[in-house]
Order: sequence, then C-alpha cells, then structure tokens
Amino acid sequence: MLFSLIPEKIFFMNHQQLKDLLEERYRHYNQPGFIASDPVQVPHLFTDKKDIEIAGFLTAVIAWGQRKTIITNAKRLMELMDNAPGDFILHAKGKDMQKFEGFVHRTFNSDDILYFIHALQNIYTHDESLGAFFSKNYHHGLSLKSSIIAFRKVFFDLPHLKRTEKHFANIEKKASAKRINMFLRWMVRKDDRGVDFGIWDIPMSALYIPLDVHSGRVARQLGLLSREQDNWPAVEELTAKLRVFDPYDPVKYDYALFGMGAFEKQKP
Repeated sequence: MLFSLIPEKIFFMNHQQLKDLLEERYRHYNQPGFIASDPVQVPHLFTDKKDIEIAGFLTAVIAWGQRKTIITNAKRLMELMDNAPGDFILHAKGKDMQKFEGFVHRTFNSDDILYFIHALQNIYTHDESLGAFFSKNYHHGLSLKSSIIAFRKVFFDLPHLKRTEKHFANIEKKASAKRINMFLRWMVRKDDRGVDFGIWDIPMSALYIPLDVHSGRVARQLGLLSREQDNWPAVEELTAKLRVFDPYDPVKYDYALFGMGAFEKQKP
C-alpha cells in the first residue's frame, strides 16, 4: 500500500483513524526486512552487547547522507576495528590508530574518529558500558534528555578540536539530535520484531523521536507537529503527541513516520 495524503481530508481523520494508520505503518516497517536497507544492519553484524552498542553508536554518528554510503563507511569503520569494536575500544593503542588515516565520511574525518575512539575509551574506564552510563544517569533521577546532555559533556571532557563537536548534536542549543535518538531507540526498544536490540535497562517510554526531514514532514501533514523547524522543541512536541497513542512505547511510530516520508509516494 502506498500512502498518499489529501490535505482536504486529513483534518477529518479522528484520533482512532490516525492511530490505526500509525499502527499499520509501524507494523509494515518494523520487521526484519527493514534491516537490509538501513544502517541498523551494522550493529546487527554482532552479538556481544559491547560490540553492538559501539557499532551502533559509531554508525549513528555518521548516519547522514545517502544510506548506501552510510552503511559502506560504517562497515569500513568496523573493519578498521578488526570487526571487534568492543575489544578494539578497550585495548587499542597508538599504532592501532594509524589505520584510520584517510578515513572520511562527508565532513567526519580521521581526526574526528580518532577523538571519538579516545572519548569512548575514556568513558569505558569509568563505566562498564555506554548502556551503564545512560542507565545510571537515568535511574538516578535524570530524564533521558538530561542523560544525553550529561553524556555529551563527558564525551568532550578530553582535549579536542572544536570542529569535532558538531558530530554530536547539542540539545542545549536546541539541536534535534536525530542520530543520538536513533541510537537510543536501537539500544532501548524491546519487541519481538527483530530490528531494535533492547539491551539497555531504560524504559521505552523515556525515548524521544529521532526527528528528521522525512518524519517531520509527515508529522506536520498528519497534524502531529505544529513547529516549522526540526529542532529539539519539535522533538518534544512530537514525542508528547505520540505518547497519547502509546505511552509505553511512543517511539515505535518512528517506523511509520520515517517510512511514509522516505519510501512512499505522497500527494502534495
């Protein structure tokens, strides 16, 4: 089924009809076939939790641009880490870093990946895993938004080039943080449909929508988002609207909104 929006009719869609649409499209896209064309396939190469979260984080970091290129370059990063990202982060030393010379994904270059590796190593000296950091902060009374802010501050605690900061969205400057929210969805959401991993001890209700141009456009057409910019206030607005449909798992509708926006023809 191809989805087409007719502006004259969309405003007459009631709550139940809208929920039914979102549920149907969520089920359509949240299934194993989705993995083959999505960057989530990269962490799916692994079974160890540390490998999954590191592969997921680094893949999400470079997840902008053409999907094919994202996947190719994320897999290249895994190869440079000997296809054992957990072990690499824990044990890599000086000469191991030389292999990243020349790596580039759009504006993310070898200087950036080298800092990201050092930052991850620093975090793993204080916490057992990325999941442990987020879970600890969340369960100590912080919201997931506050946990993201805290993680970013710790992440850039080492000396670094200012330019590298642009590769980790700053919520405090109202960035939508699409990629970090996508990564968190991968790590936190638990279901039996095979795409998300659900390996972290954080409730799904705490997640925020990974808002991008596709999901934002469809959300506005459906009357779920009034803000014109895809920024953090828009993330909070849209996530709050989706919690009305499913307070336990609101971000499952990312599949519906993104899928309709990225893959389906729409009438103007």
